[in-house]
Amino acid sequence: MENSFKDNKPVFQIKGFLKSRKFWKAFLGIAIGGVAGFLLTSCNGGDPLKVSDSRNSGTVIDLTDSIFKENIFNYETHKRWKLAGKKPVIIDFYATWCRPCLEMSPLLEEVAGEYSSKIVVYRVDTDKETMLAKKLGIRNLPTLMFIPVRGTPQLIMGAMPKDSIIKAVHEILLVK
Repeated sequence: MENSFKDNKPVFQIKGFLKSRKFWKAFLGIAIGGVAGFLLTSCNGGDPLKVSDSRNSGTVIDLTDSIFKENIFNYETHKRWKLAGKKPVIIDFYATWCRPCLEMSPLLEEVAGEYSSKIVVYRVDTDKETMLAKKLGIRNLPTLMFIPVRGTPQLIMGAMPKDSIIKAVHEILLVK
């Protein structure tokens, strides 16, 4: 007779399962993954994808609405556009579910590294920072915003190869 709930017998035998290789492989995989996940998240404040907020590090910096208002432009207090910082800026508007956005991410990391002394590169997760994306009129992903020190920002929508990003850095941000 088959095991069933009516017999008050378990559907499968726990003792035998605990001795099986399948159980121990799964257990060790979960344990090692959990420890690795803990170490990764504990190193940077609980966010495994958080990037250091160093302005000269050559990395892409996560941008929030409050950081935008402080470091780039406070749209609540100013009517005319004026960059608050001293370096030109690229802002990458992306979403974690957007494949072209994910493909552009390493390219922007490279550009940030190559031009670390000349520009600042930020990224905005539009799913988390919906208000900022809405205020800036971001409707398509990926979208790159190029902000020169003087002048008005320019938006470029869609995925771009690295050489096109560098061309925009030279022509829009006036950085050589």
